[in-house]
Amino acid sequence: MADKRAGVRWKGVSGSNGSVSECVKIQNKILLGLPATERRTIASKLVHIQLPARSILTQMKEPIKFAYFLNSGVASIITVMSDGKSVEVGLTGKEGFVGLPPIVDFATSPTRGVIQIAGSGHRISTRDFKNILRTCPKLEKSLQRYAQELAIQSAQIAACNRLHAVNERLARWLLMSQDRIGERSFNLTQEFVSHMLGTRRASVTIAAGALQKAGLITYKRGEVTIVNRPGLERASCECYLAINQQIKNWHKDSR
Repeated sequence: MADKRAGVRWKGVSGSNGSVSECVKIQNKILLGLPATERRTIASKLVHIQLPARSILTQMKEPIKFAYFLNSGVASIITVMSDGKSVEVGLTGKEGFVGLPPIVDFATSPTRGVIQIAGSGHRISTRDFKNILRTCPKLEKSLQRYAQELAIQSAQIAACNRLHAVNERLARWLLMSQDRIGERSFNLTQEFVSHMLGTRRASVTIAAGALQKAGLITYKRGEVTIVNRPGLERASCECYLAINQQIKNWHKDSR
């Protein structure tokens, strides 16, 4: 029976130096949802690592060497154009996974995966990952479902970036990030946000200033604090609710 308690400690997960730890605290929801047999199968192949901000997990058009189950922090899924311009098309935290193409035997990444808010995770080599999938049907199905959740994110964010004002998009983005880290404050630069939203830094400065003036956030020296969550939800465009509602409906369908 799957152990779904937050922060379950698993035996057999390796530390970053390659030695096997006696126990590692697992917070990734996909891993927590596995039955005991699959948990034991994957545990010995996982390496627990720290993920500093701006760490690159996957790179566009390059082979995927490792897959990542995030334990904390937030990773952005980014599309990069030939001129170097980029925009975020999805984000993930402890609910998700980076490195999906190998689950259907694709070798390269169509996007860049980069850590936007520092955290930690559990890395597994692509070779070990593909071998494990053959004997772990629950894991495979969970990852396929997560791929759909990421797809609905990408579709909604594409519409959001085209149709909604920068301040609404910034509010949506801050809410989605907070959902994944569970903290009111986190480090963030306006330059980084401008890349994520695909807009000019000056536009982010104006949008952040408007949210701060409205008493929804504070922003100082690269740290954002959400001070009025309900107000920020009202300031966000419809996309934040649309993404969450669709995923919630899917979870009900799968019970």
